[in-house]
Amino acid sequence: ITVNVTGGLGDYEYQLDNGPFQDSNVFTDVSAGSHTITVRDKNDGGCDTVIIIKTAINYPLFFTPNGDGYNDTWNIIGLGDQPFAKIYIFDRYGKLLKQISPTSNGWDGTFNGQPLPSTDYWFTVTYEEDAQMKEFKAHFSLKR
Repeated sequence: ITVNVTGGLGDYEYQLDNGPFQDSNVFTDVSAGSHTITVRDKNDGGCDTVIIIKTAINYPLFFTPNGDGYNDTWNIIGLGDQPFAKIYIFDRYGKLLKQISPTSNGWDGTFNGQPLPSTDYWFTVTYEEDAQMKEFKAHFSLKR
């Protein structure tokens, strides 16, 4: 997660969840799910402290639905606390193949009961953040 502060000239420090404050505005290896980011000015009398809640979307870059018990389904990771989130999976032409929930078992790589070929597939996920609906789009690969 990268935090960009605009409209201010302060000397800022940043905190992820309840961790230590740091000078860098970049947080790496952030787990999926909702996180609280606090930004404050190091100088007394500077700007007010700002608290931001952001959701890190994490998803497998590929899955292998071959029945071996490993990576057999595909789903978003870290949105299990959002039962109203919706994931839409599309083929390369934009045809909707499946709608799933992040609380479901995921997609098994089939359409109308037939296995789909190894290729890239695209998805859109809608979820709530800061009492607003957000949308995230990306792609992943199905490998057979």
